[in-house]
Order: sequence, then C-alpha cells, then structure tokens
Amino acid sequence: MTDTANIQNGRVPAHVAIIMDGNGRWAKARGWDRSMGHQQGVESVRRITSEASRLGIKFLTLYTFSTENWNRPAAEVAALMGLILNSLEEELFMKNNVRLRIVGDMTRLPKEVLAGIATLQEHTAHNSGMTLILALSYSSRWEITQAARRIAKRVDGGQIRVDEITEDTIQEELSTAFAPDPDLLIRTGGEIRLSNYLLWQCAYSELYFCDTFWPDFDEKELHKAIAEYQHRERRFGKTSEQIQSTEEIQK
Repeated sequence: MTDTANIQNGRVPAHVAIIMDGNGRWAKARGWDRSMGHQQGVESVRRITSEASRLGIKFLTLYTFSTENWNRPAAEVAALMGLILNSLEEELFMKNNVRLRIVGDMTRLPKEVLAGIATLQEHTAHNSGMTLILALSYSSRWEITQAARRIAKRVDGGQIRVDEITEDTIQEELSTAFAPDPDLLIRTGGEIRLSNYLLWQCAYSELYFCDTFWPDFDEKELHKAIAEYQHRERRFGKTSEQIQSTEEIQK
C-alpha cells in the first residue's frame, strides 16, 4: 500500500472522473500491439478502483469508450469490446463493496456486452460503498442532445412550460443525474483537453493533467492528484474572502 501522508483527512473529493488516456502509446513505446496497452490499462482500472474505494471516494467515473471510438479500426473496436466484457469481474466489485453504473448509448453495444453489464449491475445493486460509473459509448454532446430531446417531449406533452426550464431541469435529464458533479477530473497521457467528456458536469471541476500513461497510473499517482486537488481553493465564482468567511462560520 502506498503512502497517503500527503492527503488531508476529510478533504478527499466525493466524485473523481478520469480520462484514461495513453494505452496505445504505452504499448507502441514498447514495440507492442495497441491491444497490449488496453489489457494493461484494465489492471490500472482494478488498482485505482480498489484504492479510490479505500480512500472514501463516493463516485469514480471512468471514460471507458467514447462514441468517437467507434471510428477506430474494426479490429481494435472488437478487441476493446471483448476486453470490456472480460474485465467485468464481479470479485473486484464485491470485495470492495462497489456498485456499478453505466452511462452512454447502450444501443450500439454488442448483445454479450450488454448482458454482462446487466448481470453485474444487478449483482452489485445493493453494495453500499463507492459507485463505479463506466462512461461507455459515451459523449457529452450526445448526452446533452438526448436531454434536450426529453425536455422537448415534456414541453410537447404539456408537462412543463418553456419558461419553466432551468439548469436543474437539464441536470435532471442527464444520464449522470444520480451522481454529484465531479470535484476532480484527471486526464492521463499528457493531453490537455476534455475530449467531449462530462462537459456540463465538469463546469466547476478541478482539472488535473499528467504525462503518465494510463497503464502506469497507480495508487501513488492517484494520491498526487488528490493532494494537488486539496491545495486548490474552490471558489465557485466567489472571492477568497467569502470562502474563508464561510469556512469560519462552519467551524
């Protein structure tokens, strides 16, 4: 187990979202096929899921497969689908008391993947620890478009007036409505962009980018990201003085 001395007790983010980037480049640097990087990336998912649960993080959302990923070579997509299916090991969830949720366009997934997901969601539904959310066949623009269509149907049906639509109305129609917005967004692999991931939800998330490829992202790297998060002041549009005043009142 790695040292957590740099993490302040009581200030662990409730919701961490991760863009798991760099699997292919990790493999290429070693002269291996990209699929080897994805396989090693699964091991990182297992490590980080277990550690996040141990640290007391309530929600962990992983960008597993984007809608844009369907444009990759067919062989790689097929390999990724098989890997996703094989990586859904019930032991990991039950050992850590983790519940599984999925967000994304399920209509495009193979039947065997859907069946595996449904079974695991059912078996973990009563787990009371951390919720692991897999963003699978997901994109933020797709999600917001779907939310807009559902709201439009409610307007057409007379359930809500146009002038009654608020930010909460949209939030309630997002696929992540069951979870709080991420406090911390981590992207591995050296890229500095959001790549169509949780754009609405991450409006006020703290962003952490690192050069470490996802297969090498371990417990120590997660601790570094959380420690960095804990040293930031989250103002949400307020001034530092206002934040300090509120904290003093709450003491």
